[in-house]
Amino acid sequence: MKHKIAIIEDDTTIAGMYRFKLEQAGYDAQCAFNGKQGLKLVKSFRPVLILLDLMMPEMTGDEMLEKVRATSWGANIKVVVLTNISKDEAPPGLRLLHVDRYIVKAHYTPAQVVALVAEILADAQATK
Repeated sequence: MKHKIAIIEDDTTIAGMYRFKLEQAGYDAQCAFNGKQGLKLVKSFRPVLILLDLMMPEMTGDEMLEKVRATSWGANIKVVVLTNISKDEAPPGLRLLHVDRYIVKAHYTPAQVVALVAEILADAQATK
């Protein structure tokens, strides 16, 4: 069974690139392009990991994650914040929402992001 990855990113080109790379690596990847769509996607798709942008229209990534974390089905989903906002500029409440990694898009290639996803999921399997 393929691991499900949700990509919540308002830039459709970037979202498509990550989806392509993740699917090439054997994952089942789905995209949403704002926080409201992302919340619906996560609820129906039930991914094991979310790649989450912060600055998006309609609902920001941290607002979406807060709603996901408040549910029984979303409390333990792995989350990689993938944004161009430095950690210093991140919303202060984000640290309370259990983010597995915080990475700045400009500092990681898509291949490095896929490798990071694999590492996080392998660590999760090892601790089960």
